[in-house]
Amino acid sequence: MLNVVELFAGVGGFRLGLEATGGFNVTWANQWEPSTKSQPAFECYVQNFKQKSGEHVNKDIAEVWDEAPNHDLLVGGFPCQDYSVARTLSGEKGIQGKKGVLFWQIMKVVESRRPKYVLLENVDRLLKSPSKQRGRDFSVMLASFRDAGYSLEWRVINAADYGFAQRRRRVFIFAFRNDTYFAENQKKLTASERLHERGFFAKEFPVQPEPSTKHKHIDTELFDDIVDVSDKFVANYRNAGTMMDGHVVSKELIPVQIHSISLRTILEQAYEIDGPADERYYLRHDIKRKSGRSEYEEMEYLKGPKKIERVSKETGHKYQYAEGGMAFPEDLDKPGRTMLTSEGTCNRSSHVVEDLHTGRIRYLTPLECELMNGFEPHWTNTGMPERTRYFCMGNALVVGLIEKMGNQILKIEEQEKEFIKNTPLQMQLF
Repeated sequence: MLNVVELFAGVGGFRLGLEATGGFNVTWANQWEPSTKSQPAFECYVQNFKQKSGEHVNKDIAEVWDEAPNHDLLVGGFPCQDYSVARTLSGEKGIQGKKGVLFWQIMKVVESRRPKYVLLENVDRLLKSPSKQRGRDFSVMLASFRDAGYSLEWRVINAADYGFAQRRRRVFIFAFRNDTYFAENQKKLTASERLHERGFFAKEFPVQPEPSTKHKHIDTELFDDIVDVSDKFVANYRNAGTMMDGHVVSKELIPVQIHSISLRTILEQAYEIDGPADERYYLRHDIKRKSGRSEYEEMEYLKGPKKIERVSKETGHKYQYAEGGMAFPEDLDKPGRTMLTSEGTCNRSSHVVEDLHTGRIRYLTPLECELMNGFEPHWTNTGMPERTRYFCMGNALVVGLIEKMGNQILKIEEQEKEFIKNTPLQMQLF
């Protein structure tokens, strides 16, 4: 069993996926929602995992990061923030990142506990932020892992491409310590071999033999000084890449798509579990909103194409804001769109479906949102408000993706153990 520390645990998607493989033991997990007294995600996590081993910590990670025990794998889905760095005032004391940026707490754990593997998840815009210096934030992350003695591979994965029920795109980052057997093997390969065939993601998430020709490849070296990276480095990162010893290669890979689960299947599964959807999920025709439209009419308007005249607050200039139309209701024979935290509200981004049994139009239920993310039924039905259940699912990851990555980590670890077993002790010491 590999010991795991889980940061920014949410309601436990990482843990669910890893434990489904049977090869991981979460020994320490941290979840803390700042600026609020109630901690529903943490309470959900504890209620669902209270029969399992491990310590569950509900404190600011900046205050307790040094309490994390030694472990083999560090995981977490962390916020996309400003990762710029600067020298300390005295210069000789090194560098400092912006206060409150949670990635630095991850690096403190990495540098102090030296786990063999790190698996992180974030929104895919991380690769392009900030807009005024494309790729700076991700480059600072790459340089941080390089300086800590790690190599890494990343991939933007759309869950629906690999058989799941949601078109959810997230970037996953797998870092591995440079003294591992896996790292030694990866160094012998070309970047293309790592990305297309023999790297971390290629086995469980296969891609076409050739990358997209519409996007120029990146093949570059990070600046030696991380402050220079923060101040000057620019890169238009693609959806996949690798970094070893500061050498970065990034390409736009084309997934080998697997037939995905449809929204119709999710609705059928939910009906089998809970029966008909409650009346409160249906769009109302009889209550007018501030716009003068009913809830049904409002959603129909929000989903439709439109051009709206707006005025710039800065210049007073008038301009036309335009947005295209969205399906109303959703196509049930396709996987769902990306769920957001506003799911279940009268909002353009909310899923609106035609109920399979009544033919009426309604929102997804919390249960259906759980199933779309691959959670067990009623996972978030732990006493938290329904609005919070939607919010938690909008923030969660697709559990099945983590299970696939967990299986790959276990294969890597088996090779690691086999190498150590067959290597004379004196060679291991050097």
